[in-house]
Amino acid sequence: MKKKQIKKKQLVMIAAVLILLAILCSSFVVTAENEYRLIRQFGRISKVLDEPGLSFRLPFIQTTDTFPKETLLYDLVPSEVITRDKKTMITDSYVLWRISDPMKFAQTLNGSVVNAEGRINTAVYNALKNAISSMNQDEVITSRDGELSELVMSRIDDNMDQYGIELMMFETKQLDLPDDNKEAVYERMISERDNIAATYTAEGNSEAQVIRNTTDKEVAISISEAKKQAEILIAEGEAEYMRILSEAYDTEDKTEFYSFVRSLDALRESMTGGDKTVVLSSDSPIAQIFSGYAE
Repeated sequence: MKKKQIKKKQLVMIAAVLILLAILCSSFVVTAENEYRLIRQFGRISKVLDEPGLSFRLPFIQTTDTFPKETLLYDLVPSEVITRDKKTMITDSYVLWRISDPMKFAQTLNGSVVNAEGRINTAVYNALKNAISSMNQDEVITSRDGELSELVMSRIDDNMDQYGIELMMFETKQLDLPDDNKEAVYERMISERDNIAATYTAEGNSEAQVIRNTTDKEVAISISEAKKQAEILIAEGEAEYMRILSEAYDTEDKTEFYSFVRSLDALRESMTGGDKTVVLSSDSPIAQIFSGYAE
């Protein structure tokens, strides 16, 4: 009988120890690096744990909630928007966001990521719709390299701060036209680009013609000036030549010698070819020269 009582007491002691261990283990809270821990006491938030480590809570009195601390991605549902020139476009975009204030997040959205994504969807869609409605279709298409994202983020501004949410980035995955009018819009854009190209080509040809005309005129003026200078130099050279000749043959003896040399040159020229016979009259200056030497 005593053995049974002792055994019963041991079982009670073991059970008590186990209960105490369970209570003790439930008193510790482990916070990971990628999460927030909120400690509630009777439903009210009493403490926010945003640093990783081990903390203590009162068992049965205090409870904990866990919120993600890392950057989250929300993929918006593709939707139609209307541009300023009343054209329909289809947008498919996403948002990167995070919980910046876990206290506000818990108080305004009950700590629900689903509720947060609903708020984000409404805010981002309204900002995107307002941004695109302020632009023509061509402007929307050409703003896909970042301008549209900046415009949407500026229109969202700080509206999400009240929920303890920070929108880090908005990006458009796809910004396209409905299938029923896509081909017509592309053809119109190609036609407009062709018109712009034709205008640039015509302006370029006009500028090229002006340059060619100007160059031709400058070349003609340069050639005319060069010919004028050449004629002046030739005239000056001939004048100098005549002056040198007049100085070289300014006496009678020099003149006769010059006439003799010129006559010989003329005779040499007349004897070119196969026939070497020259017939001269007696009064020819050349005949007189040779007859003078014969005498």
